[in-house]
Amino acid sequence: MVVGTVAVTGAAGRIGSAVRRALRSEADRLVLLDQVPLRPEADNEETLTVDLRDAEAVESALTGVDRVLHLGGVPDEAPLPELLDANVLGTHHVLEAARRQGISRVVLASSNRLTGFHPAGQLTGPEAPPRPDGLYGVSKVAVEALGRLYADKFGLSVICLRIGSYEQAPQEPRHLATWLSPRDALGFFRAALSAPPTTPFTTVYAVSANTRRFWTLPGARELDYTPVDDAEAYAGQIPGAQDPTDPEAPQGGAFAAPEFTLRHLRP
Repeated sequence: MVVGTVAVTGAAGRIGSAVRRALRSEADRLVLLDQVPLRPEADNEETLTVDLRDAEAVESALTGVDRVLHLGGVPDEAPLPELLDANVLGTHHVLEAARRQGISRVVLASSNRLTGFHPAGQLTGPEAPPRPDGLYGVSKVAVEALGRLYADKFGLSVICLRIGSYEQAPQEPRHLATWLSPRDALGFFRAALSAPPTTPFTTVYAVSANTRRFWTLPGARELDYTPVDDAEAYAGQIPGAQDPTDPEAPQGGAFAAPEFTLRHLRP
């Protein structure tokens, strides 16, 4: 159960829309931010059209908020200037508004792509060094670094969720390791938003309990949620699921290929 006033950035997105539906019956008030116009769908919803690059607009939107779930930004590979503008600068504005407004909790949407060049045969935890599989992953390294800075320097309680492959069901062999089911996603978000305000800076992988997963699951001291779904239940429906995985191949799969980033660089 998440109580108080919760702000969700990127509320018009795929994950943001699901979070909105789930939290509207739990939070006392939902403040929904996106640069896409939204309309309230419940009495406890407030919708605001906000560009996260506008620091004053972000601070105004977060006035009176208790907790923030920051999902806004560019969600995939893009030219680095766009990623720095939307993801890094936007996150800075959210954290700075939280500091100025005395907000007790900020949950940052990070990504598994931050460590996509670690080998598939290695079970990777948050303590492993960043090895981003592209420019998007680089932006998430910076996002987490900003969260750490605001936790260490200003005492904010910041939880970073390295989100896996959010899908209704796994669609490809890599998802058998990386899938995050909608049910588990909401479980992670609820746990992160409702963790005690004294929780220090924490980073966890938000991934379902997949038999083949690449990443460690959090313990109760890191985050009090245990995922329940396993992509293995869908293995029989996915072509290539039984093919052996090269343990030295990057966890990022196709995201780690040069071509995935080259199209976003100057020719």
